Amino acid sequence: MPVILMKVSKEVPIPADIKVIVKSRRVWVEGPLGKLYRDFKHAMVTIKKTKNNTVLVEKCFDKKKRCAVVKTIAGHIQNMFVGVTKGFRYKMKLVYAHFPINATVMNDGKKLQVLNYIGQKNKRTVHVRPGCTINEPAGTKDELWIEGNDIDAVSGSASAVWQSCRVTDKDIRKFLDGIYVYAKGPKGDEQAI
Repeated sequence: MPVILMKVSKEVPIPADIKVIVKSRRVWVEGPLGKLYRDFKHAMVTIKKTKNNTVLVEKCFDKKKRCAVVKTIAGHIQNMFVGVTKGFRYKMKLVYAHFPINATVMNDGKKLQVLNYIGQKNKRTVHVRPGCTINEPAGTKDELWIEGNDIDAVSGSASAVWQSCRVTDKDIRKFLDGIYVYAKGPKGDEQAI
């Protein structure tokens, strides 16, 4: 069977207030909320900044399966643009049936301590990743917000909080206690999941 080789390209428009540097598959993005850096050396693609103010991601003469990395990298670059302009926010809810979970934010939003999970006495401590903060918004009950510029750091911190309160050795259909993400996305535009 003949192998069909393809050329796939994707252009990501650069917003007005962002400065982008692209050099040998590494991308630096600077905007109003800070700087982000990402290395795409693992992927055999061409990344360059074009004259019409876009970032072009391109892969030539390869199989369709391996060309899928183009839109993945374009999506990562788009998330960097959103991160330095708006930032990302993951909203989490403390869910419990009987024993109220007590979550305390410490070290200026860098650490979370969870107490009284399913009535247990041990303290669970979660450190958020660098570049993220965790806070309890005013006027809400049993809610945590994790915010930052880098979507990987924000989502990784949310998953660390979720994993710290997982039910073990019990039926997870019955014991639904824990801390769960219920909305995520750019700040001010979070979508419920």
